[in-house]
Amino acid sequence: MTITFEDIQKARKAIEGATILTPTVHAARLSVHLNIDLYLKLENLQHTNAFKGRGALNKLLSLNEEQRKKGVIAQSRGNHAQGVAYHAQRLGVPAIIVMPEGTPFNKIKKTEDFGARVVLHGKDLVESTKEVERLIEKHGYTFIHPFDDKLVVAGQGTLGLEMIEAQPDLDVVVVPVGGGGLISGVATAIKGVKPEVEIIGVQTENYPMIQAAFDGVEGKIGEATLAEGIAVEEPSQTNIETIKKLVSHMETVSEAEIEEGVFDLLSDEKLVVEGSAAAGYAYIKKHAKDLKGKKVGLVVCGGNIDSRTLSTLILRGLVRDGRITRLTFEIDDTPGQLSDISRIIGESSANVIEVIHQRMMQTVSLKRAELEVVIEARDKAHVEEILSTLRNAGFTVHTMSDV
Repeated sequence: MTITFEDIQKARKAIEGATILTPTVHAARLSVHLNIDLYLKLENLQHTNAFKGRGALNKLLSLNEEQRKKGVIAQSRGNHAQGVAYHAQRLGVPAIIVMPEGTPFNKIKKTEDFGARVVLHGKDLVESTKEVERLIEKHGYTFIHPFDDKLVVAGQGTLGLEMIEAQPDLDVVVVPVGGGGLISGVATAIKGVKPEVEIIGVQTENYPMIQAAFDGVEGKIGEATLAEGIAVEEPSQTNIETIKKLVSHMETVSEAEIEEGVFDLLSDEKLVVEGSAAAGYAYIKKHAKDLKGKKVGLVVCGGNIDSRTLSTLILRGLVRDGRITRLTFEIDDTPGQLSDISRIIGESSANVIEVIHQRMMQTVSLKRAELEVVIEARDKAHVEEILSTLRNAGFTVHTMSDV
């Protein structure tokens, strides 16, 4: 049974005060860069840094005393796990979260920090599902599904009400899609207030299952994705029915586009977002010309990205923009060469951050040497200026893209 606008209004009253009314802000820099009017619903500022707690809380509040006493169980290794754990702890409800073996320790710890008991079982979600079923049968726990539950979907939809009330003039709202719970709730909420708003769903190319169902074709799972939060193999059929009724179209974006999206939101808006949120932005960036003249809203669904992944992504982004570049020189193995190169780079207003001078592990002749210099520049155009100056000074130099 699909949810109604009234279900979402009821959920809003139920969870009000226990969830954060996150802001919907104008993305000033990105709006200029993309030449559109972009607004961001910042669910990365929600408790546990993701929207998932909304639906989890709405479900928890529906439990009777006996169900609360026995406790709840969920299967997740991400945002849903933390959302259930956080609100279950607040309400004094025992929570068990089943995760596959091999789940990163930081995800386990973040869930345990909110008082949940984590059970590791199976090599994947299919095997851990069997453990969930066994524990429910043995202990009578209430299962909280991450997206295939009417109360959960209604809870997620509350952010749609907040969004359209904050920006009543929105023309388009873009929503990341995994199992379909978020977009089903958001679309129902926004269409209930302003039916003419266009709702667009975005998935990663590696997990395009709802887009495939929407288009009437067979979906195929790809490799691992940066957008882990929307990497769903079996979405809800009920949600798919809602999406077909209320969503204008479903789109997919590539891993490279998602990675650039995380970097853009961090660089331009100073927002730490996870890959799922960046997927929605990636679509907007890719189709900015089609969205010109429209007021566009994006659901920034979460900010739980691993710090090591983020640090690597930042460096890759700086390299991609030309702000960090590796220069490779073939030089005469004589004194003063490195000094001259450093002087020219410094006079060009760039910064040397690493130097590797090789004599042994190289293919050049014995009387010559290979030098690698990593520099920090303003952008790609600045790098080209530096290369021109170095070559005019007689140096043979290449960048990473040349070699």
